[in-house]
Amino acid sequence: MTSPPHLAAQLAVNVLDAHSLLAAFGVLGVGAVLFAETGLLIGFFLPGDSLLFTAGLLCTGSADQGVKLSLAPLLVSAAVGALAGAQCGYLIGRKAGGALIARSRSRRLREGVRRAEELLERYGHAKAILLARFVPVVRTVLNPMAGALDVPVRTFTLWQVTGGLVWSLGLTLAGYALGSSIPNVDHYLLPLVALIVIVSLVPLLTEVLRTRRGADARRGTK
Repeated sequence: MTSPPHLAAQLAVNVLDAHSLLAAFGVLGVGAVLFAETGLLIGFFLPGDSLLFTAGLLCTGSADQGVKLSLAPLLVSAAVGALAGAQCGYLIGRKAGGALIARSRSRRLREGVRRAEELLERYGHAKAILLARFVPVVRTVLNPMAGALDVPVRTFTLWQVTGGLVWSLGLTLAGYALGSSIPNVDHYLLPLVALIVIVSLVPLLTEVLRTRRGADARRGTK
């Protein structure tokens, strides 16, 4: 039976803080959070990037944070949560269309919708689905949007699995590698998480720059 202090600690968890989530729910919490962030529109605010990186760091035992995770179960939980969540979001979009998104009053969510639409229009289905994994909020709304816009199931599944594995396993292993090689790396956790989030945006920024250069080149030849 769960003791009152432990139960109180779980109830007091800060869902915006990666360490708080990991301390309360451990490896299974990672899968649940990623499922909610990528599959349910209400999860757009959850800290997917920082959660993955911090979880990988805590697998090394070098971080003095009172939490120790196991790498293999963590990788499985992260992958399952990320992939199942995206597929669930797609199916919700197929069934409910854009109604759920249209009803939302969240400015941040609507901005994510706008960016997701731009990705789909500019890069096509495959690249948009892949790149969206690395953009917070966009990775939440693009999945139901893909379903609502009737993106073929095979196309969506192939690229969401590819992007989901690169994102979830890549960030987790990055945290693990850094924690294994740098003593007391947890002292620099906040700036490292910020750096990881910035690095995760590199694929999107690269595509944007390449598209703009191509457009400028085409205008120059006219």
